[in-house]
Amino acid sequence: MRMAIDTTQRRLLLGILLATVLTLALLIADLARGGRADPPALRAAATLLDGSWRFRTGDDPRWADPRTGDGGWGTIDLTARPGSHDGDVGLPDYVGGWMTQGHAGYSGHAWYRRAVDVPAGGASWDILGPTLVEDGYELYWNGQLLGGSGRIGEHPRVVGTRPLRFALPAGAAGTRGVLAIRTFMLPRPGPGGDAGGLHAAPILAPRPVADGLHRAQWERTIAGYVVDAVEPLAMLALVGLILWCRPRSSQRGFLAFAGIALALMAARRFNNALVAWTDMMDLPTYSLLAKYMWMPMVTAWALAWNRWHKPAWRILDGAALAILAAQVAGATAHLASLASISRWGSIALFVLIGTRIVRGGPMRVLAPIALALITVCFFGDELLDPIGVPGIWFPFGIGVSRTQYLYAALIPLLAVLVVRTLDGPDRAAVRA
Repeated sequence: MRMAIDTTQRRLLLGILLATVLTLALLIADLARGGRADPPALRAAATLLDGSWRFRTGDDPRWADPRTGDGGWGTIDLTARPGSHDGDVGLPDYVGGWMTQGHAGYSGHAWYRRAVDVPAGGASWDILGPTLVEDGYELYWNGQLLGGSGRIGEHPRVVGTRPLRFALPAGAAGTRGVLAIRTFMLPRPGPGGDAGGLHAAPILAPRPVADGLHRAQWERTIAGYVVDAVEPLAMLALVGLILWCRPRSSQRGFLAFAGIALALMAARRFNNALVAWTDMMDLPTYSLLAKYMWMPMVTAWALAWNRWHKPAWRILDGAALAILAAQVAGATAHLASLASISRWGSIALFVLIGTRIVRGGPMRVLAPIALALITVCFFGDELLDPIGVPGIWFPFGIGVSRTQYLYAALIPLLAVLVVRTLDGPDRAAVRA
């Protein structure tokens, strides 16, 4: 029976290696494709509607009507610095929001307007909507609503901005029209930095040039969040491996809580792609989940690793649950000091558990490394920011967060640990 188990382990480990290499190769290829600049010939045939726009805070439906004057409005500049990009995905032609242009601290509705000359000819023309807006918008041409992102009326429902394309009315070629963009930004808890409204200018393009540019925008958007889709799938595959291995494992308690933690992590990470690619989740719901979901994940991992070195210490379980209560209370009551203390409490708890594993647990090299990776994933602000580790890198011009890099190392390492638990003290029971 031992030979059969060893053979099973070797096959599983080989499968983990092959799946990891193949997945990394596909991700790198997609990042490289998405990070390419827009084809120069297409951009040359299109017009980036940057420069000065009329701007006004507040909200009035009449402001979409070109007959409503905007002479008393202020101005805002949508000209991007050469090579600029946003600090998350790497979207090009990035400009600071209205908070950097004279409207610090403002949230709510605001309008942008400008006149646009559409070249003459027989082509049909499209407007490619701004690819990054905080937090939703509607686009009007001569007072006619062409579409937008989210719902920003009396009861706003704002979602992640995606590449959108709007067809100008027939007969627009050879005319001058007024392009108006109504935006809405949710209130921000802090000062807001460079937040507010449009962070990229729309593009005017004829078809089929608009088709090619829209495709390039989507390739960039897919690449920007593809890791957030693939890693959750890998986590769920790891949960499946845990369910298969657990009856044969020497670490059943660890695997039970690790499976719960991984399922929660997969749900949380996939939310990023869900918001970026679809309108299935609004931004307030996303923010609420981001605020709280990491807390039960940390607790589940603490309960899991406490069971790696048997027997589990009940005092550590109690500490993990107490810290969870403190984290929830701090976040709910907006008590920054309590939230900070509870985070450092989690770090201390993981250090204590790791020390216990190093002194007497199985796999005293691989297990502490995995635990350390998990700790840094959740507490990078405390552990990596002070030493200057960037939060996001931009390989191929696409943003990849340090947490995503850490998960890329953690997932296969955890898979190896799970498989290795098949060759443990309970092997005699399996053999029987």
